[in-house]
Amino acid sequence: MEYKDYNFGLIGLGVMGQNFILNVADSGFRAFGQDLDQEKVDALKKAGDDLEKVNASTDVKVFTQSLSTPRVIMLLVPAGKIVDTVIDGLLPHLDKGDLIIDGGNSYFEDTDRREAELKEKGIHFFGAGVSGGAEGARKGPSIMPGGDKEAYQHVKPIFEAVSAKYEGDPCVAYLGPKSAGNYVKMVHNGIEYGMMQLTSEIYDLLKKAGGLTNEELHKVYSKWNDGRLQSFLVEITAEIFAQKDEESDGDLIDKILDKAKQKGTGKWTSQNAMDLGIPIPTIDIAVSMREVSALKDERVAADKLYDRPEPLEMEKEKLISMAEEALYFSFIMAYAQGMSQLAAASKEYGYELNMATVAKIWRAGCIIRAGLLADIADAFKKDNDLKNLLLAPSFVPQVQDTISSVREIVAFAVKSGVPVPGLCNSLNYFEAYTSSHLPLNLIQAQRDNFGSHTYERKDKEGIFHTEWGK
Repeated sequence: MEYKDYNFGLIGLGVMGQNFILNVADSGFRAFGQDLDQEKVDALKKAGDDLEKVNASTDVKVFTQSLSTPRVIMLLVPAGKIVDTVIDGLLPHLDKGDLIIDGGNSYFEDTDRREAELKEKGIHFFGAGVSGGAEGARKGPSIMPGGDKEAYQHVKPIFEAVSAKYEGDPCVAYLGPKSAGNYVKMVHNGIEYGMMQLTSEIYDLLKKAGGLTNEELHKVYSKWNDGRLQSFLVEITAEIFAQKDEESDGDLIDKILDKAKQKGTGKWTSQNAMDLGIPIPTIDIAVSMREVSALKDERVAADKLYDRPEPLEMEKEKLISMAEEALYFSFIMAYAQGMSQLAAASKEYGYELNMATVAKIWRAGCIIRAGLLADIADAFKKDNDLKNLLLAPSFVPQVQDTISSVREIVAFAVKSGVPVPGLCNSLNYFEAYTSSHLPLNLIQAQRDNFGSHTYERKDKEGIFHTEWGK
């Protein structure tokens, strides 16, 4: 039996794709999926139960002919060449005015290229970052679309229906032209890298210097999640410490190898921030630490060559309290750096981002959702041109109240031989950004000395050069 006029098409029926398309069907739309893997097609049909609501095929022609026009087709396939391959396979079966949405983590420049190429053929294209993992895809993710504003209207009702809700507001909004959606998702992932690194450093410090058991860590992170650190990452961290190992006795966390993998979005964030001249050291070091973690054999060998100090002693409750303040402070730094990069990119690439809107659609559904985002949205609502969260009047007391503990706990960690590069970079970012004088006058003098690169003066306008040593 054939069914026609499905409202929404989705290519790529892996876990994310299947969950997303079932979400679409449950939200009152008729959805049709496509995948070359017959098992995945059959699995979707079985999970969907009612073929009038959700159906699928391995045949791209059957897929496209089953969709109402203008067609709305979303791709949930790995970033890279496969996206171009899927698009090339679709094109012979599409009509002018149809819309292709890339829901993967594609590099933003690839999205700009694809949009330009498809525009010449009369096909709309935009990137839409989707965050929330498999569970978010099924129950409501945060969605970050960017591209042709008129074309977005065709998918807007669907995206608003399937997205996560924060106090009734859908966590999706049209963000801007071209690759705005993919760029915002890229920076979202960069902030995610930073927050994950910071969370793990606090865990390491509490375990090594504080001697906390996994049960105690579970209770600490659970308590923090009930307070100002309320966030998805703190919530799941608490869950992780309570998870028993099914393969052997003990807790699963203690059996997991300390080598973290990555898919590239954090690296892209760092690379592009450097292109824009925007400092994001908390995110940068988070990327580097995943690379350091991969050097497991070298780390084991080096550990045998060097002495490490015994952790200093500190009253446990004091350490826990200071750790909470340090994590809260450093979360603010990660958001501040990511938002400043978005603001710079918006001007550089013509995205015209509404920064408050970006923060609002991150409040639920996505991996970096946190109570802090409501305050961030309010800060940018008052001033969309805010250059940095550290300049927002509402954030000054929040940072001021925590900074002394951050300084103390970083010093404590360093003297105890516990690596906390994310915390250090967060603190140093703050110290440098809030310093009216930095020693870069010496660097300018050095550059002029060895390369005649010139310098500026404090006391008069102009560009100067000195014949040093003469």
